[in-house]
Formats: sequence, structure tokens, C-alpha cells
Amino acid sequence: MKNLEKYLTLLDGEVNGLLLTSRFSRHYGAEFDIAEGVAIVTKAGCRYFTDSRYIESAENGIKDFEVLIMNRENNYIKRINDAIADFGITALGFEEDYMTVAEWMHYEKNLNAKLVPMCKAINSFRSVKEEWELDRMRKAQAIADKAFAEVLPRIQVGMTELELQAELIYCMYKNGGQGLSFDPIVVSGPNTSLPHGVAGDRVIREGDFITMDFGVIYQGYCSDMTRTVAVGYATEEMEKVYNTVLQAQLAGLAISKAGVPGKDIDGAARTLIAEAGYDSYFGHGYGHSIGMECHEMPSPNPGNPNGMPLNSVASAEPGIYLPGKFGVRIEDCVVFKENGVENLATSPKNLIIVGK
Repeated sequence: MKNLEKYLTLLDGEVNGLLLTSRFSRHYGAEFDIAEGVAIVTKAGCRYFTDSRYIESAENGIKDFEVLIMNRENNYIKRINDAIADFGITALGFEEDYMTVAEWMHYEKNLNAKLVPMCKAINSFRSVKEEWELDRMRKAQAIADKAFAEVLPRIQVGMTELELQAELIYCMYKNGGQGLSFDPIVVSGPNTSLPHGVAGDRVIREGDFITMDFGVIYQGYCSDMTRTVAVGYATEEMEKVYNTVLQAQLAGLAISKAGVPGKDIDGAARTLIAEAGYDSYFGHGYGHSIGMECHEMPSPNPGNPNGMPLNSVASAEPGIYLPGKFGVRIEDCVVFKENGVENLATSPKNLIIVGK
């Protein structure tokens, strides 16, 4: 089933049209990425509006939509109201999670149809990936894996976190990344106790842990991985924490498959960390779903009592963070299958010591 056909299944009740304003939903429905635009989806017809900067690309790349230019004479409000009249739209489902209050007020005041919040329903289809989507995510992860392998020998005592971050970003783009899934996290030494620390001028030293959390976008789909490596050597305590995190991730992966509740997967990892005495130092969830956005739903987290869907993709990223000392996180992204998971990452997870 085409993605557009999935959206059409939402139009059997009060709502008889969809107003797609986010880049993600427009890309999903049209199966073609345009930086700016608005799309209307109805059973009577579908239209896609964009401006002169993107109109040629849209006309050449978008199928199943009538593509029309937006300009001063035909702004978005006029184009949408024309579609409302032509297709007999009385109620438009919209993406409230991606719209500012000012944007909503503008549409509410000027459109000739009722606006109905429907972001959860619109996004729900993205929780299950088609095979072509998984292929894009496999490619995105392969690029990240190759970047990791290439950046390891570049790590040197004396370089700063920012310098290492620049090397990592270069490797991701050099190997085919078309964008970054998010701003990479590259932290060292005591900064690794900050789960979402920001690279700075700190100089990398022997005996440091370095945590690198990164991913690329490939044809609209994200990868996400984290590896923690040691510089020169690792202390006994560092090795203990690292191995605890690794075993916790493996415990979560061992019970992961389609249908297993997200909270149970999180619990398998969390229990192992607690038994090792580090339960107070694992504050975030086990993972998050991923696809066109780096953080999607549903997730293998304590708050999710529902089974993970078949062919959903989520991260597996437990961590332990000792304030002022160091932290460890190991992250892979996996596809939930009937009898287990497909791990998209191929990078090694044993403790790597660089600069020896």
C-alpha cells in the first residue's frame, strides 16, 4: 500500500481532508522530499503547493498529487481554500504537534473548513516500516558504521572534543550522509556523565572515556548509534561499568521481538543495571523509535505497556552516568521481527581502547 493510500484511510468519518504542513508528513505522503510546502489530501483529489524555489523539483518528483505553485497572487491560504471548495472539504485534520500557535490561529481564522487535531493518527503509520523504508535505514546505518570505523584512528590525545566532532561529521558526509540525524554528541572524560553533553574545548587525555552519539539521514531516513571508547587505558571501574551497560543492552535485545511490551524490554536492561548497584545512574529510557525523525513512537520505555509492532525500529541504548567521573552508553537500532530483532548496526561493541 502506498503511503498516500494509508492517509486516505483516515478520511472515513467527520474529517474529509488532511492538511499536511510538516516536512515529515509531506515527504511520507508524497514519497518525495521538498523543504517547504503544504499538501492537501482528500479522496476526491490531492494537491501539493510549494514556491518558485522548489516548484521544478516538485513537478518532476511528486506523483499522485496535483502540484501547484504558491506565490503572492496564490498564497497558501488561497490555494488551500480553493482545494476546500473544489473537493468539498468540511473538516481538515492537521498536525498540531508541528504547528505554532500563531500558525494555527492564522489557519483557523482564514480557512473555510473546521480544523481537527489529528497528529497522532497521521503519524501512526510511520511506526511500522515498509521494506523500502528499512532499506534506507540500513543504508543510513551503514554510513554511520563506516564513519565510526574511520574516525577511530583519528582520535589523538591533545585534540579537543570540538575537533573530534568535526572529524566525525566529516566522515559521515564523506561516506554518503545526506544530513545529520541530530547534532552529534561528542564528550570526553567527566563530560561523558552528561547523557546529552555538548562538545567543547576540553582536551582529550589518556584514561578518558569518549562517548560519541551520532547518525545520518539517507533519503529521508535516520540512523542513530552510540559508542563509548577509552583512550590509552581503562581502569577497573571503567571496565566494570562498560561491561554492565553492554550486558544490560544484550539483556534487552535478548527478549526483544514484535509483540513484547516496551516496558518489559526496558525492565530487562534496568534490572541488570540495578543488580550491579547502578540503578540510580540510569535515568533515561532504554530506547526510542526512529525513522524519518530520530525520535518517534512507540518506544521500549517504562511508560509503554503495549507490544512493539512488527517492523518497527527502535534504539537500544541503556547507560550508566556517574556524576563528575564518567559515563557509558552503547546504542544500536534494531528492527522488531516475529522471532527477535535485526540489528542494523555492525560496529563492534567490545570495549575499544584507542591510542595504544
